[in-house]
Amino acid sequence: MDHEHTATYDLQPHLVLTPEQWHERLSDEEYYVLREAGTEAPFVGEYTDTTTEGVYRCRACGAELFRSTQKFHSSCGWPSFYAPLAEDRVRYLNDESLPGRPRTEVRCAQCDSHLGHVFAGEGFDTPTDLRYCINSICLDLVPTDETT
Repeated sequence: MDHEHTATYDLQPHLVLTPEQWHERLSDEEYYVLREAGTEAPFVGEYTDTTTEGVYRCRACGAELFRSTQKFHSSCGWPSFYAPLAEDRVRYLNDESLPGRPRTEVRCAQCDSHLGHVFAGEGFDTPTDLRYCINSICLDLVPTDETT
């Protein structure tokens, strides 16, 4: 990852809740992925193959994160995007949780919830050389016809 995509923007999330408050907002599965940096199983998420036009929001706080126009099919088992809605919508952390496989974690800048990871240099035919691999359970899709 180059410097532009590893920078962490505003380090302080705007929405800060206690674990108990997050448990009230989220299901156990959502809490595991969004707040404990878990991963949903591949090919089971509701947005893996969705082509509906709209805006993808953070399921924890509602922040707009990605647009359907930035989504592409990567066959990885999770929704893939080549860029966030705007660079200040997400933040990045080094993830050393898999020995020998360093990754870059993607978090919601608004509430600091885990979303997934971003990978570079995989050769997809997209405007960027990035694949934001995002857990479906972290997102809510608001179709274009509902945003107007």
